[in-house]
Amino acid sequence: MALQRPPLEPLGTSALGLSAQDTLHLLERNIRDYAIFMLDPTGHVVSWNVGAERIKGYTEQEIRGKHFSVFYPAEDIAAGKPARELEIATAEGRVEDEGWRLRKDGTRFWANVVITALFDDQRQLRGFGKVTRDMTDRRAAEEALRDSEERFRLLVQDVSDYAIFMLDPTGHVESWNAGAQRIKGYTEQEIHGKHFSVFYPTEDIALGRPEHNLETALLEGRVEDEGWRVRKDGTRFWANVVITALYGDQRRLRGFSKVTRDMTERREAEQSLDERRRLLTHLIQSQESEWRRIAAELHASSIPDLDSVSRSQRELAEQLPEPHATQLRELAARAEAATDQLRALGARLRPPGIDRSSLAAALEDYLAANAAEWGLSYTVNSRLESEPPPDATLTIFRICQEALTNVHKHARAKNVSVTLSHTGSGVLTRVSDDGVGIDGSADLRPGPDHYGVVEMRERAETVGGWWTMRPTQPGTLVEFWVPALRRRVSKVLT
Repeated sequence: MALQRPPLEPLGTSALGLSAQDTLHLLERNIRDYAIFMLDPTGHVVSWNVGAERIKGYTEQEIRGKHFSVFYPAEDIAAGKPARELEIATAEGRVEDEGWRLRKDGTRFWANVVITALFDDQRQLRGFGKVTRDMTDRRAAEEALRDSEERFRLLVQDVSDYAIFMLDPTGHVESWNAGAQRIKGYTEQEIHGKHFSVFYPTEDIALGRPEHNLETALLEGRVEDEGWRVRKDGTRFWANVVITALYGDQRRLRGFSKVTRDMTERREAEQSLDERRRLLTHLIQSQESEWRRIAAELHASSIPDLDSVSRSQRELAEQLPEPHATQLRELAARAEAATDQLRALGARLRPPGIDRSSLAAALEDYLAANAAEWGLSYTVNSRLESEPPPDATLTIFRICQEALTNVHKHARAKNVSVTLSHTGSGVLTRVSDDGVGIDGSADLRPGPDHYGVVEMRERAETVGGWWTMRPTQPGTLVEFWVPALRRRVSKVLT
């Protein structure tokens, strides 16, 4: 069965059964986003829609018959703008304009206006159609965008610490800021249009490094690189470089942004610091090796020899009459006291627990051997999930040893606490006491009585860590962190 088409509408009527004139009138009356109205040939309002009432604030009864110049600011009226626009529309058929217009309440809005001259079949001017749209919000957004772009342009242009510039999709320079001129030496006129590979040393160009960086930026969105770059005068500088791929609509590559910073001074400072750390590390390792040797000699020869001397003196005293016997016993006592001092020195130079225990156990052994003599109660709290490597363990132990010695000598404390915990990729250690505290300025200055403070700080900083000491209520807190790659812990004290 063939489909039947509906009968055609009679010309001049709509699908709603309305005449063309009625349809246009219906549209005109109900459109709210545009002010649509008619002017007579002299510019007086003869029709008005709801959009006009919403945008301009007048009802149809209020505005009908008034001249359309009431919508213009005083300065435009004084300049003859309303009349001129009607003249242009009459001569050219239409005129389009953007500018400030006035509402009934006197407030201004930014308007897009189209005035169309309306002629009858005899080319007689019957009036004007006027369509106005409120563009205030769009204009504000565009101005905000322009202001933002201008501020960003001024910021980029005036930044002198960074070379910030644009490359086209093939890597040729399109823009250039003051920082780029300062760092690289080229003016914008000299460098514009040149390929960015001119900034690379010849060996990098031979290896295809510039092209590789652009390819990586395309694949990953950005690439960051550090290496030597070349100034206009041929001198080299160490640069940190970030290249970012820039895309427009439909993901079309528009080019690349390139940010370069001269890192030469920082690199030299880091190399100097690394060299200082290597020297200090070598010094500390040599010191530890010498202390180990001295401790071993004390335990192997000096202490046994003194023990033998004191025993012989006491045995001989038993065979001699007074007062010789008493004198020998006094000499034996002095020899025994010297032996005890040598044992204490050996234990300080190389505590026995450091080579056979965990870090926490070594600190526990050290305090167990000394705290009672110092009149201190102590706690060792270990929250370590794994045992630090030997070098880190020795560094932490030595700093704690010096901190505890300071507590004994200066703090007049009754309690001391050592806490170990993993923080990041290292060990955070806190040594706190309840003593008299410190003068934050005087007690941190280097001096004969504060050599241990310098030694603690240098030990921590030598391995890439940090160290602080500050007063608390009550007492003092020594806190330091050293990097330490973890390994399994065999025993944890809590």
